[in-house]
Amino acid sequence: MSIRYLKSHPHVSRGSFSEKILTQIRREFGAEVEPFTLHLPVPELLAGVWMACRETLLAGNGVRDAKEIIATAVSMLNQCPYCVDAHSMMLLGASGDDFSRALQKPELSPFAAWGAATRTPSSPILATPPFSADEAPAFIGTAVVFHYINRMVTILLGTSPLPFTKGLPKMVAMRMAAWFFGKAVNRPKQPGTSIDLLPEAPLPEDLLWAKPSPSIAEAFARFAQVVENAGTLALPQEVRTIVNHAVQEWQGNDQELDNRWCEEAIACLDDANKCAGRLALLTALAPWRVSETIVRDFSSYFAGDNLLVSALAWSSFSAARKIGTWLTLPDPATRP
Repeated sequence: MSIRYLKSHPHVSRGSFSEKILTQIRREFGAEVEPFTLHLPVPELLAGVWMACRETLLAGNGVRDAKEIIATAVSMLNQCPYCVDAHSMMLLGASGDDFSRALQKPELSPFAAWGAATRTPSSPILATPPFSADEAPAFIGTAVVFHYINRMVTILLGTSPLPFTKGLPKMVAMRMAAWFFGKAVNRPKQPGTSIDLLPEAPLPEDLLWAKPSPSIAEAFARFAQVVENAGTLALPQEVRTIVNHAVQEWQGNDQELDNRWCEEAIACLDDANKCAGRLALLTALAPWRVSETIVRDFSSYFAGDNLLVSALAWSSFSAARKIGTWLTLPDPATRP
């Protein structure tokens, strides 16, 4: 599957930093899948998103089935059919159950409800999550990772990783893919083995939910740092200030049917920065509205795949980390 809007596929040479990351992904995820490889124009972002995903979904505390349900529920919430198919497939590989059957299990259905509520800060289930305090960084981290990945995938990839999108052919393709990925899904994984891909960084205050797990805290601290570096490179300060303000005011709701709110927010910018601001705001708060024209306009002023991926990553992670602030750590004295 091709990656939209990227003009070239980066060459990965033997022994390079990118090759080292991809080797880990192949071994532990099962294949070089596009939600990771779309970050190849900026290898540090590839490392960061892999670390964040690996240390939560793959190696973090908690049952993999439940984390795959959260990944799927978050993807449904964000209207990302590619990720819904991908993680329904992973769930099938992990448990033998598809998403609909897993929802019928009383031990798993609360995780779907929690994932579906992650953009509703006032939802009661966020105050009483279905996981323990020890498991919380992995489950919250999984949700945050997929709020990030969903945005990137919605803009840069198609509607499904499968060759068929409906009916019996899709069911067969999903079961074949689940079998293919099943070995990697069920292989034991040691926490922390990806951390050395990036240098140490401080954990930002809005990611303190990760602190109880050293490996997850390290992964998110380092990912946050490379995302911030990427944003500084790709987006002018005036644009980042506007996006930060909009994200901080956001309460998880879908935006208005037109883009008036976006145009009003960027009205004070010059033409180049309006193009950057439009892309960044829509990526963060309404990624399904990012069109080819919006991407082309951005690239006419900020040329290069690395700048496009950097701008999308910074904007996506800005929204994802905001969502993370709504997700509550359970009382250590209680366990579901």
